[in-house]
Amino acid sequence: MHPQYPPRHLLLLLILLPSFVSCFSSTYRESPVANVLEHTHSYIDSRNYRPYFSTIDRKDDDVKHIFPRLLNFEAKVVARLDQASAPVSSAKVVNVDDFGAKADGTDDSQAFKKAWEEACSSKGSAIIVIPKNKIYYLKPVTFSGPCESDLVFKIFGTIKASAKVSDYENDRRHWLVFENVQNFRVRGGGTIDGNGKIWWENSCKINKSQPCQHAPTAVTFLECKSLIVANLRFQNAQQMHLSFQNCVNVRALNLMVIAPETSPNTDGIHVTGTQNIRIRNCVIRTGDDCISIVSGSKNVEATDITCGPGHGISIGSLGADNSGAEVSNVFVNRATISGTTNGVRIKTWQGGSGYARNIVFQNVVMRNVTNPIIINQNYCDQDSPCEEQTSAVQISNVMYKNIKGTSASDVAVKFDCSKNIPCRGILLQDVNIALEENGKPEASCANVNLRKRGEVFPQCS
Repeated sequence: MHPQYPPRHLLLLLILLPSFVSCFSSTYRESPVANVLEHTHSYIDSRNYRPYFSTIDRKDDDVKHIFPRLLNFEAKVVARLDQASAPVSSAKVVNVDDFGAKADGTDDSQAFKKAWEEACSSKGSAIIVIPKNKIYYLKPVTFSGPCESDLVFKIFGTIKASAKVSDYENDRRHWLVFENVQNFRVRGGGTIDGNGKIWWENSCKINKSQPCQHAPTAVTFLECKSLIVANLRFQNAQQMHLSFQNCVNVRALNLMVIAPETSPNTDGIHVTGTQNIRIRNCVIRTGDDCISIVSGSKNVEATDITCGPGHGISIGSLGADNSGAEVSNVFVNRATISGTTNGVRIKTWQGGSGYARNIVFQNVVMRNVTNPIIINQNYCDQDSPCEEQTSAVQISNVMYKNIKGTSASDVAVKFDCSKNIPCRGILLQDVNIALEENGKPEASCANVNLRKRGEVFPQCS
């Protein structure tokens, strides 16, 4: 009698998903509210974990029950964290108007800085209030921690960037920066407007006579811990809209990120060097990646995402300028991607090193997407041809499950992997992509260790 092994899809989910849950829960023990988490899963270190796709094909109806239970457990943990860390009714309220903000078209940067300093130095919880029905113009500002206690930044009105390029002479890379803040929440239902038109018009991608220069990221969270950004609208960023850089324990919830399709490099949500981040219930329509995940990022979940126009949901680019890159444990679930240049994409430069591994894309609907499923290990975003190199970022253990919809191009599935370091452990399960117009799409597969399960169309020849 042959031994009974768990089915391969159950193995992958049981191994990957507890790491999401456990990492979110265990790392919160650094916070004063950690006592709400007495019973959590243990962490699985991805350095010692090598998932595989078993060749045993056995149907298991329990998977659909196990997965919701894990997410329900996580949802209860999140709710208890919110309740435990919520500011008490006696929290100090700091209104930017009380510190000289006018919202009359002049610069309110100094008033915002003074309000931040007042709230950040408060011995008890504090709430900074940006009143509704007002527009506050700000020059580049850095709001620095650590703060004395928990802090809430409530945006009811609109914060809008100065349109003067000269205001960014000291730092062309950033507009608003929140740095080294712990137990911090930014919410309120208001708007953050990058006022990016002047930057787009002077981009070398729009105006070929202009030199290529950096433009500011609208909002950057740098080295923050236990962070919630929720119920806000980000629009018309100078370049990227929202960046989480070297942060730990992040939730980005119920966000609207909007910019014209023609606006260059206006990524919606950018994740770099960040661990344990959950992005949920977001609508992202920009001129670049809806979500971009780059090196140093680990335990990334993106669920219930509406994406398009733009460039899709991307891991990378990785390995530029012969650099090392490490991305692991990425879980994209329930996304609708419409009218984008790419759907779910992994892109790496030749000459890089490191890895992108343990990645799941599942329950994704594509609508008129040019490259619905694509891995490109020969990415080259420059005018001149890129030099052919032997090293590459290793891409392994990637699952595409329940991907449906239509392709705007003849090639709906494309795996362009490295000759020397091919893609390993790529699984297509229940994939069905038709052409938007009449005809049948194709699949193009080079240097990839590929397996399929269920109905897969199109298939590599």
